[in-house]
Amino acid sequence: MTRHSAPVGDIGRRLALRRQELGMSREQLAERAGIASSYLQYVEEEPFAFPGPTFLLRVAEALGTSVPQLHGADAGLPPGLGEAAENAVLAPLGPEECMALLSDHGVGRVSVTTGDGPAIVPVNYTVADGCVAFRTAPSAAPALAANHEVAFEVDRFDEALSEGWSVLVLGPAAMVTDAADARDLQERAHSGPWAGGDRPVWIRIAPRRVTGRRVTAA
Repeated sequence: MTRHSAPVGDIGRRLALRRQELGMSREQLAERAGIASSYLQYVEEEPFAFPGPTFLLRVAEALGTSVPQLHGADAGLPPGLGEAAENAVLAPLGPEECMALLSDHGVGRVSVTTGDGPAIVPVNYTVADGCVAFRTAPSAAPALAANHEVAFEVDRFDEALSEGWSVLVLGPAAMVTDAADARDLQERAHSGPWAGGDRPVWIRIAPRRVTGRRVTAA
C-alpha cells in the first residue's frame, strides 16, 4: 500500500459518513450524482469495492467534497485547514440542541489535571440518562477526572463548507461504582474505546451547564 492509497473499504465508509452528515438518503445521492443507487449501496457496504474515477468525481461533487478527501488524504491532518467562509455567522446553541448534537455516542475531549499540569484527552463517550460517560483504565489520564469539576468538549467541522459546531459540557465527574450501572453503560456503549486495551472504569459527568456555538456561511 502506498502512502496516499486508502485501505480497501475506506472510501465506502467515508462516503457513507459524509452522506449521513448531510442528511441524504442513498436514493437522493444517487439521483444527484447520476449513478445507480444499487451500485452506491455496493460501494458503501462491500469491503472490497474500489470504484472508478468517474463515479468518485460525481459523488464527490454531489457531496460537496473532493476525491482526495474521500480517499482520506486529510486523515493525518488537523481539522480546520480550509479557509473561513465569507460573511460567516457565529450563533449560540441552546442546551437541548447541544445535547441533540452530542447524540448518544462519539469522541470528545475531557479536561484533567495531571502531575505535569492540565491536559486535554480524547475519549469515546456515551450519553445515558442525560449524563456523559466514558470508559478508561484506572491508571490512564482520563481516570483523573473522577471527583473533580471538569470540562468536556465535542466539535464537528465541515471542511468543504467551512461550517461547524462545538458543544461544551461543564459538571462534576464521578466514578461509576454501582455494578448494575456499569453493566447498563456497557450495554449502551456503541463500541469499545478506540485506544483498545482493558478499560473497566466508567466515569460519568453530570452536566451542570451545557453551551455550544455553531458557525455557518451566510
